[in-house]
Amino acid sequence: MYKAFLDKFLESFKSVLPVTLVLIILGIVMGLPTSTMLWFLLGALLLVIGLTLFQLGAFESTSVIAEDIGRYIVKRRNLAIFIIVAFMMGFFIIIAEPSVRVLADQLSEVIKPQEILIYTIAIGVGLFLTIGLLRILFKIQFRMIVIILYSLVFVLALIVNQINPVFIPLAFDAGGFASGPLSVPFILSLAYGISKARGDKASDQDSFGLVGITVIGPIFSILVLGLFLPTIPADIMNTPTTSLTLVEYLRLYTGQMAIAVLPFIIFFIVFQIIDFRFPKRKVIKILIAFLYTYVGLVLFLAGANGAYSVLGSAVGGYFANNSVLLILVGALFGLLVAAPEPSVIAVNRQVEEVTAGAISRKLMLGAISIGVAIALILSMIRILTQINLLWFVIPGYVTAIILMFFTPKMFSSIGFDAGSAVTGAMTTAFLMPFAIGAAQALNVDVLSNAYGLVVVASMAPVISIQVLGLVYSRKQKIQAEFEGEDDILDLRGVTE
Repeated sequence: MYKAFLDKFLESFKSVLPVTLVLIILGIVMGLPTSTMLWFLLGALLLVIGLTLFQLGAFESTSVIAEDIGRYIVKRRNLAIFIIVAFMMGFFIIIAEPSVRVLADQLSEVIKPQEILIYTIAIGVGLFLTIGLLRILFKIQFRMIVIILYSLVFVLALIVNQINPVFIPLAFDAGGFASGPLSVPFILSLAYGISKARGDKASDQDSFGLVGITVIGPIFSILVLGLFLPTIPADIMNTPTTSLTLVEYLRLYTGQMAIAVLPFIIFFIVFQIIDFRFPKRKVIKILIAFLYTYVGLVLFLAGANGAYSVLGSAVGGYFANNSVLLILVGALFGLLVAAPEPSVIAVNRQVEEVTAGAISRKLMLGAISIGVAIALILSMIRILTQINLLWFVIPGYVTAIILMFFTPKMFSSIGFDAGSAVTGAMTTAFLMPFAIGAAQALNVDVLSNAYGLVVVASMAPVISIQVLGLVYSRKQKIQAEFEGEDDILDLRGVTE
């Protein structure tokens, strides 16, 4: 156990180190107080320990039960049970998801009470998780589902843009906030369990894409909400808000994460009674893993919000008046911030396992990081120019959909999953405050211009990973041609 902890600690430390060093250097350049920098370092340490414990616990708790629940609902061969269980899981995952609560807190002055936003997102996730699981069950083509769902979303977005335009960036970002550190590993494992239970040749391929479909749900449901809520003043969030201290965040998340993990434990107990029947030793092991997950989430989120969000906002405000530096710093953060993201780690691990190492974690991380860096460049340009988000999102997703006709199918599904996974806790706690700080310093509307960063950050890896798929398939084709030529030469040698 000690060796496993040490290995994960070193892995987490290496992933967090680059962005931490950059922030320390920038903090010194900006002349931030020593006390601020010491609190930041303490928060960074908590984040590393939290990420370590989360990785040790999540894949032995939530992921294990999600995979077995997936097998159970396929095994029952009852469509009504399948739909009910799928919707309930999607709904309660979002009630538990910490990233959604971060969004609700950020928008507490915009949508009151906060529960309206949380339940709207939860309903969207429940419905679209069900659609995604039915796709796997009935072997419906991923590309066709994506084209239909995004077509509906864009039509609805164009309507809402005329009625309540502030809801456009909020709706598209809601999908990213819904794919946080708890939901992504659970949904990935659920998809894997259902596809494996189906038991055919295409099951591995169909185990990807569920996260990408699920996150369309919050976009759709928040756009629908925008049709009925009164118009929101765009400048409502332009006044800087005071962040909580690291100690206050620890207190906050100690309570919130207990509520967050509880539905997963209830799921486990219910299915243990009706189906799993795990031996006592395995039950104890899973419950201990839940404890690790809980403590890890508390420390990770407290560190991310109590340390990185403070510096993110300060750095965004500091570089706002120098357009070139703001764009360059944003690109640098985009390159570095994906590595410590728990959801990205979960996706990369599953991709490496399913492809038997053909697509390595490092290759995936590289493609994702380049995509996020491009996304941050576009987001900073959008803040500086105040261009409507739809001018970025519609061409971006149209490009992603066109690429689906040329890239290998698995890369398309992986791309949509990875794009959703990248917009987790580090994005919401660090990149969003960076963008908000820049927008407030430039005195531009925060809701209309800073929000939208999350969807652009999730869109770019979808494109970059599909481009990676094109390169990968081209190399495979060339290699096959060379091997064919070698065979011909060998045969000629034999005949002579």
